[in-house]
Amino acid sequence: MSAGELGRTVDLLVRQVGHWQQPRWAMAGTAPGAESRADLVYRLVQTLADLGADAEGGPRRHVPRLDNDLVLIDQLRVVTADLLAAGPPDDVLARAAAATAATRDAL
Repeated sequence: MSAGELGRTVDLLVRQVGHWQQPRWAMAGTAPGAESRADLVYRLVQTLADLGADAEGGPRRHVPRLDNDLVLIDQLRVVTADLLAAGPPDDVLARAAAATAATRDAL
């Protein structure tokens, strides 16, 4: 897995959801007790932030869950850039890409 491949995977997700308005973010999946779409993407944002902190050798930090779901795409871009800037090994990039792909599939 390369940094470029992770970037492309994240770009696919951004293109999939970047145009959504608030009502669409609030929709839940079809499974009983399913999370909202916003919660799914937020969970991905936190996962990528944690992977970035691990790659830097620093402490994990809580990513704030803001009131406006439309900022999730910006948060996703920022934590992805931070992860890539940390220069993680290929296995971390693969985990990040797998988490991103799983989120796309769940949406």
